[in-house]
Amino acid sequence: MATPKRPLSPFMIGPYYRPQITSMMSILHRATGVANAVGALLVAWWLMALAGGEEHYAAFLAVAGSLPGKALLFVFCATLVYHLLNGVRHLFWDMGWGFEIPQVYRSGYTVVALAVLLTGLLWYAGLSAGGGA
Repeated sequence: MATPKRPLSPFMIGPYYRPQITSMMSILHRATGVANAVGALLVAWWLMALAGGEEHYAAFLAVAGSLPGKALLFVFCATLVYHLLNGVRHLFWDMGWGFEIPQVYRSGYTVVALAVLLTGLLWYAGLSAGGGA
């Protein structure tokens, strides 16, 4: 008896499985965790530039103040905010709250909306305070 060629579960998103907010947020949570680990290198570079003196810090500021640098910092900020908020959501799940399907969807959309809002507010506050100069 021949077995049909079917994809294994990690490859089901696409033509075989309609993505849901729960699966997409899980994947995004893992991806932002990896991005935050890589982004920690930016923080290490910043600290090394601070310790290196004025010349090294000026070089860091030149890179961080460029358009690609600001875009990278924005993405890093967004991944930190999303990962934090989704981590809090997981803590509530660990306490046994929010497993009903309507609550799962409501908390998922809330995390996404708050991540966008808080990231925007952080950048607005930073740029208003002269951080974009």
